[in-house]
Amino acid sequence: MPHDHHHHHHHHIPAEGGDRRLWLAIGVNFALTLAQIVAGVISGSLALIADAVHNLSDAVSLVLALVARRIARRPADAAMTFGYGRAEVVAALVNYTTLIVLSVWLAAEGIARLIEPEPVQGWIVVIVAGLALIVDSITALLTLRMARDSVNIRAAFLHNLADALGSVAVIVAGTLILLYDWRLVDPLVTLGISAYILWHAGREVMPVIRILMMGSPDEPGPEEVLEALRDLPGVVDVHHLHLWHMQEHETALEAHIVQADGQDDGLRLAVKSLLVDRFGIAHSVIEIEPEHAACEGVPAIGH
Repeated sequence: MPHDHHHHHHHHIPAEGGDRRLWLAIGVNFALTLAQIVAGVISGSLALIADAVHNLSDAVSLVLALVARRIARRPADAAMTFGYGRAEVVAALVNYTTLIVLSVWLAAEGIARLIEPEPVQGWIVVIVAGLALIVDSITALLTLRMARDSVNIRAAFLHNLADALGSVAVIVAGTLILLYDWRLVDPLVTLGISAYILWHAGREVMPVIRILMMGSPDEPGPEEVLEALRDLPGVVDVHHLHLWHMQEHETALEAHIVQADGQDDGLRLAVKSLLVDRFGIAHSVIEIEPEHAACEGVPAIGH
């Protein structure tokens, strides 16, 4: 039976100005990472080195974001008939996975430092963490607008925002060391940063995995779409319904529609109009089955 393919692609990739913003953010983050590592080694601050490692991961994630954006611009071809839009989703998955690994490593280092505390030079910690706070805030502002349209850029933005909060925590730890010589505050802050990164990455990675596994979107849900299709005049039943993310901003649908015998040929158009007008689903593959020759024993959702 014939399959109808209706394509309507949404490109939420900002102009070249967005790339220039990313290049600037990458440059300042790499420079800050180097400064933090040097200062952390000199001062003996594990919290400062931990923040540097996290900041390095942000710089790398920005590089991945930039590369993925460029790949995502490529049009569909024979090798990738659905296009390259998921490159940004893959980059986000790499980014979050790396953060999870880093957070576990930081936690292990923090626990080791709790067992054997080492001296920390507080002023270096406070000064460099203050610089980090400024750079992280600038980076977050550079990526704020682009983060609204891309899970990849949003990951980089949220990480820099988390870095800014981490820098505030490091400043507090350095100040307490200066005032009260409480050395345990440094590994405690490290553990806090580690826990925050792990919680944040774990929460954000699930939607990324869902897209890559072709999971259905939260809105609209497959049950809602199924009910709406079954309510159309002339529709006897709907089965083999699949609803998934083609890309982050493009939902696709495939379904078999059982048409009542004796109906005219306008049902396919009615189905597609409903999907576009009510649910914003412009990419759909619809197979119309006559009532007397419909599939039997098949699930309504899935296959």
